Amino acid sequence: MSPLRLAVIVGSTREGRLGDRVVRWFVDQARRRDDLAVSVVDLAGYDFPVRYPAEPTPAIRSFVGQVGRAEAFVLVTPEYNHSFPASLKQAIDYAYDEWQAKPVGFVSYGCRSVGRYAVDQLRTVFTALHAVTVRDTVGVDLLADPPGAQAQEQLRQDARVLLDELCWWGLALREGRAARPYVC
Repeated sequence: MSPLRLAVIVGSTREGRLGDRVVRWFVDQARRRDDLAVSVVDLAGYDFPVRYPAEPTPAIRSFVGQVGRAEAFVLVTPEYNHSFPASLKQAIDYAYDEWQAKPVGFVSYGCRSVGRYAVDQLRTVFTALHAVTVRDTVGVDLLADPPGAQAQEQLRQDARVLLDELCWWGLALREGRAARPYVC
């Protein structure tokens, strides 16, 4: 069986963002697995228009194409004011059918709340897009820097659980889409 195509989407576009090290760490965890083919989709690398255009730009086509090719997603997102970044919402909205019947997981980071509020809101967004969000998440507390050995092991365990769930759902939904195209 071919590896599941996992797109890790970097949700922050801010200069000097703190999430780069979180992304590198998580991608390293995911790439250790033989059952995943991991790609990184960094929203900072796209020149999305400020307003929703009538005609898709090359940046939008490229992003939507990457979402369409992926079979599962992990969104790495900060929590800004108890929510997720506007840049992430804009990117999510450019695709629609491409998210359907695919699993989505979350790696979030923030201070104290570890990004839980952002994840809660993203679950609602992806439910509306007919995607399946997995239960377990990875949450990184930016105030616990550097995390101790016990906290690091817990983060690795959280990543394993998240990736296991994504693989199960990703393969089940791959088979389901092959047997019967998703229609909403």
